[in-house]
Amino acid sequence: MRFRKPGLVFFAVTSAFPALSAQSYEVKALRDVMVQARDGIKLGTNVFLPARGGSVVSDRFPAIVERTPYNKDSVATSLVEYFVSRGYAVVLQDVRGRYRSEGRWSGNRDDGRDGSDLLKWIGEQPWSNGKVGTMGTSYGGATQHALAIANAPNLAAMVPVDAMSDVGRYGVRHNGAFELRWLNWILTIGNATGIHATARGTDVSPNAHAAATRAASAPETVRAIEEIGPHIRDYAAMLPLRPGTTPIKFAPDYEAWLIDAMRHGDNDLFWKEAGSDVVDHLAGFKDVPVYHVTGWYDSWTASVANLNYVGLAKAKKSPQRLLIGPWTHGGQAVSFSGIAEFGPNAAIDMNALRLRWYDRWLKGIDNGVEREAPVRIFVMGDGEPHKTAEGRLFVGGRWRDEHEWPLARAVSTNYYIHADGSLSTEKVGASKPTTYQFDPADPVPTLGGNVSSEGALMLRGAQDQRCTSVDWHCKSTLPLAARSDVLVYQTAPLKQDMEVTGRLVVKLWASSDGPDTDFTAKLIDVYPPSTDFPAGVDLNIGDSIVRARYRESLEHAKPLIPGQPADFSIEMYPTSLVFRRGHRIRLDISSSNFPRFDVNPNTGEPLGQERGRRVALNTIYHDPAHPSLIVLPIVPK
Repeated sequence: MRFRKPGLVFFAVTSAFPALSAQSYEVKALRDVMVQARDGIKLGTNVFLPARGGSVVSDRFPAIVERTPYNKDSVATSLVEYFVSRGYAVVLQDVRGRYRSEGRWSGNRDDGRDGSDLLKWIGEQPWSNGKVGTMGTSYGGATQHALAIANAPNLAAMVPVDAMSDVGRYGVRHNGAFELRWLNWILTIGNATGIHATARGTDVSPNAHAAATRAASAPETVRAIEEIGPHIRDYAAMLPLRPGTTPIKFAPDYEAWLIDAMRHGDNDLFWKEAGSDVVDHLAGFKDVPVYHVTGWYDSWTASVANLNYVGLAKAKKSPQRLLIGPWTHGGQAVSFSGIAEFGPNAAIDMNALRLRWYDRWLKGIDNGVEREAPVRIFVMGDGEPHKTAEGRLFVGGRWRDEHEWPLARAVSTNYYIHADGSLSTEKVGASKPTTYQFDPADPVPTLGGNVSSEGALMLRGAQDQRCTSVDWHCKSTLPLAARSDVLVYQTAPLKQDMEVTGRLVVKLWASSDGPDTDFTAKLIDVYPPSTDFPAGVDLNIGDSIVRARYRESLEHAKPLIPGQPADFSIEMYPTSLVFRRGHRIRLDISSSNFPRFDVNPNTGEPLGQERGRRVALNTIYHDPAHPSLIVLPIVPK
């Protein structure tokens, strides 16, 4: 199927692909096969084999593996049938310490060894042709990278989607700050227990009891663990978490991981050897074809696009492919992100995409996938804004093939912040710095962004930067721009459309009156008022944070010298967006973004162990000796 636009013809990733394996098999299920790891631990595994007439076909097939913490029995039957019917064995395994697998859970640290043992076992089975492809999203992407880092046998192709990786840089620690979605992940025992926000309100996960039972140190504590989830907002508001003081102590493996993660800011071996750190294991990463998939509003976009794809494309001979859509985490099948609607072409058929990749590298079908452009991106923002029938803001957009990432033709353009609140390419003149109070007791609320596993803590994706009555962490229904601790810098209305595609870096000169604090940056597309949106829309595009003690190095903390200007680099996740004529480009600078990130107490105490907090006087500089700016990668027409 082709979609046509003026002057543009392209194949949509939603359409049926040519040369896909045809459906010709039934499914034979072998459930709860206990595959033994090298240390004797047995891991719960479901095996689905091609069959006819109720019996397994006596032939050898490639296997597709997903190792998951989210209960192998919950993987959709339709997904299994899709691949098995087309001549693949599908193998699903609970990671160590989760659901039907023995052992103790410790994050991704065991996934390389355990996954390698599974792939070795598969290669020894009479139904295996010795080639294994992998699939999985988020944590399931991390288990794939762990296999490649461990040089797993029989591994032949990968499709990591929104893959958890490089966690000491982004995703768990974030330039030294802690992403509080992991507080929710742990206190709900891996998103399984407690209350979760949905389009309909709140739901309780069906895996709740099983997850809590598996995590509990004693059967009588299961109910106490299950009751943590509905109070996640309260726990977020009363940080830091101290060992042994909350019911999560009844799940000791999870409490230990959370306490360590919240206290360990240095990106040293603690994080680099956590199991899924791709960028620090490029040399040993197995040289296999990898199709990297992520979204502009995903929680792992920076790792997937800027680190993993770029690093592996340079280091490996096997094809590396990158697909970036306008999605939130795991949202490839829908056409919207938060309040933003991008049109039906934005949604894709992930099974068809994966099947084509597997057909080429596991079955040897010459379908031409390796001859296609290595990068495919969705450029957001070329639609005529209006309110859709579902009440969303129509943003629009289109798919485009590219030859590299970041784009070589993008022009890095400095937009300077000025004392009068303007943002422009004009260099700054002499001016006094701007000082504001940052009170950790009253942090700037999170309104959307690159989050996942957020539960009831916050909204994800594209959101108007105005508080509403349903935002629990807002004290009013005013725009964030109205806060005195949010410094707003914006351009004049644009005279023509402007495409920004690539990495987003803020270079900030700032100081504080204490030994430590945070600085945040947020890029916003300011829509002018319209009939559908009388106050306009302040649509978030990207955001990030830096903990001041890590301004010079993520590996080693260094206190601030109070009152002394220092330069900070704050890299947001990348984007591809057309800022339309009449819109403004806005950059917000502040010192908190809660509950996306933990709040800095400004005391300089050890992370996660503070007993006090203080109001900080933070200063932003914008003079010739200390120019603060955002670098926008502008794509020429």
